[in-house]
Amino acid sequence: MSIVSPLVSSMFTPGIVEIAEDLNTSPTAVIATTTGFVIMLGIGPLLLAPLSETFGRRNLYLICFAIFALLQIPAALAPNIAFLIAIRSVSGFFGSVGIANGGGTISDMFVPSERAGVFGWYLLGPLLGPTLGPLFGGFIVQRLGWRWIFWVMTIVCSINTLAGYFFLRETYAPVILARLKQNFENSNRADDATNYQFEGEDLRPLRQKLAHSLSRPPRIFMQPIVAVMSVYQALIFGTTYSIYTNMQDIYSGTYGFSTEKVGLLYLGPGSGFLFAVWFLVPRIDDVYKKLTAKHDEKAQPEFRLPLANIGAVFIPVSLFWFAWSVEKKVHWFASIVPTFFYGIGQVMILNTTQNYYIDSFESYAASAIAAGAVFRSLVGGIVPLIAPGLFEKLGYGWGISVFGFVSLALAPAPVLFYVFGERIRERFVLKM
Repeated sequence: MSIVSPLVSSMFTPGIVEIAEDLNTSPTAVIATTTGFVIMLGIGPLLLAPLSETFGRRNLYLICFAIFALLQIPAALAPNIAFLIAIRSVSGFFGSVGIANGGGTISDMFVPSERAGVFGWYLLGPLLGPTLGPLFGGFIVQRLGWRWIFWVMTIVCSINTLAGYFFLRETYAPVILARLKQNFENSNRADDATNYQFEGEDLRPLRQKLAHSLSRPPRIFMQPIVAVMSVYQALIFGTTYSIYTNMQDIYSGTYGFSTEKVGLLYLGPGSGFLFAVWFLVPRIDDVYKKLTAKHDEKAQPEFRLPLANIGAVFIPVSLFWFAWSVEKKVHWFASIVPTFFYGIGQVMILNTTQNYYIDSFESYAASAIAAGAVFRSLVGGIVPLIAPGLFEKLGYGWGISVFGFVSLALAPAPVLFYVFGERIRERFVLKM
């Protein structure tokens, strides 16, 4: 689920021009369908994550993804651009359920010392989705037409939902315990009036629990740690979608690539993702264990951050490299190599940050990740609308370098939070 909804977010980008011609609109208006989708991909977790902490993960996964699958049908039949923007925005909300609750599910299932490696493979979904989307979309658009993108995704999402119905199990402990309690009480009702309880049980009325749960992500976002690192994630998502939505113009215009060939270029960052998850992400747990042992077995969330510095270096370097390779029109391969390192940087920043959130707000990991996701998705959705004008005015060299300079300014964040994070958390204690 976490890979399919981001896949849908970018899968149609190779067909932007074809969609614009078919629906009698501009390419910028077509890009707005990504904006609506990605923004709702961020807003959705604000509701879906805390709801999963009230009604359980499994129910939310199945209901939301079934609706997401059905919404691909009207997208395939869209008569005009306004309808396509609206239906894509609504589908983005329901498709966000994998992003909203995936981190929470992993937190339910794994202890901290095992979490980063598992989370690395899960995180490939939100990262590889937008990357593989244009690769598959390029083949579909060129051979079948853009509407088939949504027909194919209807089939894929339906199969995925069906698999979830048979194989997904509930993982959120309070919901599992509440059901066990209810079963015990029902089975003993005829014998006595025993009332069972479990540790941490929330006895408040449902309305109060819902109100408190829904207010949790905004309260978590106000924490300095989450706010600053969310800006970092937002930069990455804004940059990624800005580059991805302009890859067709860059490589078909400058290098004369076909739609299919442009899709293959996304293997650059994709191979960076896989390299990072295979070789670097497992080291996050190794560093975490070593630092914990060094501090008398007292684990701290900040022990997740040292390897974030790999991303803090790779992201600005790769952006400047890519920007000026494209600007100077050097061989196309020289401009794709930096996307490999950009992919590594993305994984290292996002993985360490998400694990930092989970460790800092363990019982409410889904809400913590939702709090961080909303801002990155808002920026990731809006910035690509501005990017074409920025690139047209400044050129690709200075235009993409703007993102590089912002990433350079944010590069010290992992070091600062490693040093001062514990004091900041103690000062801004959050009552859940």
